[in-house]
Amino acid sequence: MADQAWRALHAPAARRRTPGAATGPAGLPAVALRVFLGTPGAITPSAIRKLTARAGRVAGLGFPVHPHMLRRACGFKLPNDGQDTRAIQHYLGHQNIQHSVRYTELSPDRFKGFSRD
Repeated sequence: MADQAWRALHAPAARRRTPGAATGPAGLPAVALRVFLGTPGAITPSAIRKLTARAGRVAGLGFPVHPHMLRRACGFKLPNDGQDTRAIQHYLGHQNIQHSVRYTELSPDRFKGFSRD
């Protein structure tokens, strides 16, 4: 299913292929993989929103998907992987550590072994 979703996300990029162009993963043109605004072939924020929504539909999630969900998923995964809260704060660009701490509140397994009763 993930492979099918990836292909669906990149289908429009595949149509932009030009002969002799550099290719990235799955033979798609490298220009289609750029996400930085201001570069040739850049993907706009609107395109990212559309791609994310399409990926959710292709995956059959049954609810609307938006790009911020990916950021939040990252925020929850990092503490579950044992990453330091300060490092998460820096990675996500939070000025206030309380914004990062809320992601650790849902991973009680992270604190196993801190003390023994």
